[in-house]
Amino acid sequence: MLIEHIAFNVPDPVSMADWYCRHLQMRVIRSFEAPNHGRFLADSRGGTTLEFYRNPAVAVPDYAAQDARVMHIAFEVLDLDATCARLATAGASIEAPPGTSPEGDQLAMLRCPWGLPLQLVIRKR
Repeated sequence: MLIEHIAFNVPDPVSMADWYCRHLQMRVIRSFEAPNHGRFLADSRGGTTLEFYRNPAVAVPDYAAQDARVMHIAFEVLDLDATCARLATAGASIEAPPGTSPEGDQLAMLRCPWGLPLQLVIRKR
């Protein structure tokens, strides 16, 4: 089996999808309008799909209040410092600045403007 997508009930799926496309190199591959305004986003390789939607029947989780170690979306990057700076300028907040794990991976933890945790990663090869 393959993962088809991972879905997040969010407060403003249209604006979030736009931000993720502009700043995280994702692209909308499917969308639907009211009442849920869903957006399916693919990464630049097309292998991972996220869905942002708004279901008014259930509460939107308080992503900003959740510890990023509970759940986060990780993005592979080429330049950790430059990507952190660029995303901070675009409205993300830096929760854990760039550092190196005991295994030698370079990591940083941010939150998108809606509070969803984002990890930036350069894996030690």
